[in-house]
Amino acid sequence: MARTESCGQFEQLVLTAVLTLDDNAYGVTIHRKVEELSAPKSVTLGAIYVTLDRLEDKGFLSSWLTEPTAERGGRAKRCYKIESAGQTALKDAMQTARRMLTELAVGKRSKAWA
Repeated sequence: MARTESCGQFEQLVLTAVLTLDDNAYGVTIHRKVEELSAPKSVTLGAIYVTLDRLEDKGFLSSWLTEPTAERGGRAKRCYKIESAGQTALKDAMQTARRMLTELAVGKRSKAWA
């Protein structure tokens, strides 16, 4: 079986944000969604853009520029969408989290979990 590249916890948050925002996934909205998901931790916009670039380099996301708009002062937005490799990485991470949760809930191996 071919090994897929994994993603870290923050990358998982960003992928989740892009996936749930669908056609409205661009820097500011992604930042808001990630802050919502990671509350009470705060997240900088710079961390979002660095992570978006890294996920695009990994082939997990793709991006494109919209047409410039007057309400943005003639600037375009960079929009993002999740690619199949990103969906696979996110599904793999979810399966791992489920196995850990099951082990902790059923096995009760961790006193800190109780």
